[in-house]
Amino acid sequence: MDVFVSVGKAANEGQEAFIRAVEDRLRIEGFVPYTVGRNTFSAGAPLKAVIDLLDRCTGAVVIALERTYFPNGLEKRNGPNQAPLIDVRLPTPWNQIEASMAYSRGLPLLIIVESGLRNDGLLEHGYDWWLLEVNPTPASLNTSEFNGVLADWKRKLELTGGDTERPAKTSAVKPLDEMTTAELLGSIRPAHLWGIASTVVVSVASLCAAAFNFGRHYGPH
Repeated sequence: MDVFVSVGKAANEGQEAFIRAVEDRLRIEGFVPYTVGRNTFSAGAPLKAVIDLLDRCTGAVVIALERTYFPNGLEKRNGPNQAPLIDVRLPTPWNQIEASMAYSRGLPLLIIVESGLRNDGLLEHGYDWWLLEVNPTPASLNTSEFNGVLADWKRKLELTGGDTERPAKTSAVKPLDEMTTAELLGSIRPAHLWGIASTVVVSVASLCAAAFNFGRHYGPH
């Protein structure tokens, strides 16, 4: 089964070794990992490539590694809730973007986060998945916790049978003469509503001009 892997470009040899170890483990488990910009490329926009790839994958793995570091700073600066930040480490923002896109598609998520990273957004505990905080070394992939979480994630993917087809949303459309006023207005898109409004304005203006001309030529002098 094809799986989407969200991971930034490795900053050093240690990160690259860890990413390769995760990819190798996925292959051992019977998955084919794909990452835009790493082993999958497109001449189009990167976000479009991510969308196309997610639509054909059965699951997603997020590997959040340190991308940005600053020793100190301020949060909510110059406000009443200003707070100091010390030794802040952040992953690539693409982890957040791709994780949310995968979650919105109902893809089972396996979240692997480097220990010590700032936990924000979808890289926090308490969501619909177990967040694995690891020391990014190949040895961390052999722990009982990692094996257990990986096995549970794999089971969820196998329950889908590798079926990545998602039925299109359909809705019954009532005939116009059976729709209520609220349903009729709700079915009009903003662009259509603007077109209707423009037509009404033009029509009223035309009527006013015609009435003015009629009165000017045939009214009392």
